[in-house]
Amino acid sequence: MASAQRLRRPRQGGGLFGNSYAIRWATADDFDGASFLFCRVIFRTSPYGDGNGWEVDYPRADINLTFRLSELTTTSVSRDGESFNHVVVRLTDPLLFHCPFIMMTEPGGAYFDDDEAKQLREYLLKGGFLWADDFWGEHAFQWWADEIGKALPPHQFPITDLMLDDPIFHVLYDVKRVIQIPSLNFWAGPGSSTSERGRESAIPHARAIRDERGRIMVVMTHNTDFGDAFEREGDNHEYFLQFAPEGYAFGVNTIVWALTH
Repeated sequence: MASAQRLRRPRQGGGLFGNSYAIRWATADDFDGASFLFCRVIFRTSPYGDGNGWEVDYPRADINLTFRLSELTTTSVSRDGESFNHVVVRLTDPLLFHCPFIMMTEPGGAYFDDDEAKQLREYLLKGGFLWADDFWGEHAFQWWADEIGKALPPHQFPITDLMLDDPIFHVLYDVKRVIQIPSLNFWAGPGSSTSERGRESAIPHARAIRDERGRIMVVMTHNTDFGDAFEREGDNHEYFLQFAPEGYAFGVNTIVWALTH
């Protein structure tokens, strides 16, 4: 199997498959029951939260992470010729239950109504898996904790830190730290910093919510932006070298864990 440290950098300037942007809504025909299909959750944002919306990193992060999953593992992935398939799904859509893995980006501004929270809870307790990535600072984290708490009340399903000896860090690749990945635009600015909110976001976290049997249902990567490492890997050579190998190691681990537990 290829090493995550030997990723081939794609051509400069467009990611693996260019910059096309069109919402690909999930349909029943998208799911064949045998191949991995990247499912991104669309959600509303609140003006009182802290996030730029569901579409951040879409669709290039979804395509590139699926490509790397196919390249670095033997996982069968959904594709149409040279194109890797990906879909967008609402939390209230019955097709949500066809997705063993879903991802949300910038959840620090997410808003769930009662129906969304109810179906998300049902999805997760039936074996689904959510990765929430790219939210920075304490206000964004607390907002997200309150929203996910509508589906998974914290007295029953507390948010806990993932320790580096947790098996999810070692299911395929040996991940030795929670890397802080800034957006490319922030990193390329003055100072080449990685903390987008200065001291407030200086420490990256990987956190989780588990079911009553201890299975991880939700992974949260806070004060870091794995999605940009996937989306922007072809846009800057130094950014690729610094962030993509560790970013993909954790990303592939997370999907493999979701599909096998």
